Amino acid sequence: MPATRQSSRGRTPSGQPNPIDVYVGARLRMRRSLLGMSQEALGAALGLTFQQVQKYERGANRIGASRLFDLARALGVGIDYFYEEIGEDVVAASPRHMVRAIQEPELRQPDMMGNRETLDLVRAYYRINDPEVRKRVHQLAKALGTIPSHLAE
Repeated sequence: MPATRQSSRGRTPSGQPNPIDVYVGARLRMRRSLLGMSQEALGAALGLTFQQVQKYERGANRIGASRLFDLARALGVGIDYFYEEIGEDVVAASPRHMVRAIQEPELRQPDMMGNRETLDLVRAYYRINDPEVRKRVHQLAKALGTIPSHLAE
């Protein structure tokens, strides 16, 4: 009879945090940063230490359903926010798939939104009070993003 594998509590075969937990933690960090909220402030709002918030953001500690609910409310988002734009490679690393995993999945952070420049740009954008001006800035950014780099110089 083959040996059954012990529960890894959703971790990878090497014991690293599951990519889904890392992704959710990165989304948590991104939203907190976009709001200009410190780890200390978020922790205080939920009765946590900033170290606990750090562990959630790194994916080192898994976020339970009730805690995810509290985090979503504190950050002004729906729970689905934490899973938006999740890649198929990350989904494939769900704990139900990890039970039989022998290969280490690739850990991937959300790309552009973890960048300080992007966060600063988004904060500045949302400080524009006039909705019409904000709409035009958005249209301008989209238009500039479609210009081939060799023409933009």
